[in-house]
Amino acid sequence: MPDTPCNENPLAVTPCAGEELLELGREVLRVEAEAVLGLVDRLGAGFVDAVRLVLECRGRVVVSGMGKSGHVGRKIAATLASTGTPAFFVHPGEASHGDLGMITADDVVIALSNSGESSELVAIVPLIKRHGTRLIAITGVPTSTLATQADVHLDAAVEKEACPLGLAPTSSTTAALALGDALALALLKARGFSSQDFARSHPGGKLGRRLLVRVSDVMHTGKNLPKAGHDASLVDALLEMSAKGLGMTAVVDADERILGIFTDGDLRRVLATGIDLRHAMIADVMKRNPRTIEADRLAAEAVKQMEAMRINGFLVVDSDNRLVGAFNMHDLLRAGVL
Repeated sequence: MPDTPCNENPLAVTPCAGEELLELGREVLRVEAEAVLGLVDRLGAGFVDAVRLVLECRGRVVVSGMGKSGHVGRKIAATLASTGTPAFFVHPGEASHGDLGMITADDVVIALSNSGESSELVAIVPLIKRHGTRLIAITGVPTSTLATQADVHLDAAVEKEACPLGLAPTSSTTAALALGDALALALLKARGFSSQDFARSHPGGKLGRRLLVRVSDVMHTGKNLPKAGHDASLVDALLEMSAKGLGMTAVVDADERILGIFTDGDLRRVLATGIDLRHAMIADVMKRNPRTIEADRLAAEAVKQMEAMRINGFLVVDSDNRLVGAFNMHDLLRAGVL
């Protein structure tokens, strides 16, 4: 079968088509990156006004937009909500058929439209304004109806779309999305929103687990806690290690205060010395003054310390250095912290 020129069959997989597709992909990224960078110098007092308007809002932020702007608006609303600014999306078409009742005078509306003339949005602007709701517009045309009717306008104009036909919203939607992110993160900073606050909004994800899970949530306690008395034999300590399956055992005194630790690694080193296991005592071979951690510390902190010290487990103590728990890397993996 003869080769088909790539300009005759755009789906043909030829070296020529591959090179052209790769260059097109790179050009799209260049155009969209330039569109976002072009916003930097145009960002001015209006952005600060928008941040203050939202900070003063006693209600919620309502984001709205049609088509691709609507998809961007949904993402902006989600980002705002997850970074400390209560927000939700309202479809402008549905707003004209009852959903306008979701918007109150205490809210702030963020309306997105590249042209600033989306009929569905323009139609509800007078109703929003009459209600006393404040309006922030993100458009690419500062002289548009939406921009001129807004309390604050954010200029998201781009030189051109990345689409080869100049038709599909690409650079313009990327620019609007970037402005929304800038607004959300400026609000995050202004509110003093912390990593702990963020974690509370994301309890189901890995990030939330890293920020919320504490040592007390992963440690072994009670009958599952490996420990041996200071007067125990090495054999008894090894049996305890085997039974509890953590690859280590704590060595404690009569008041449960930690005297030392013995691990699988310590066993290998002891065996290399030719010691008589039958007569050895755990106190003679344990590692004294082991590193410990408190139960209320974040599990993510434990991970960092374990990596730095190159250890696979931790003993957990209370304020009096009494043994209260133990855990290893496998426990952290099961908890989704690693």
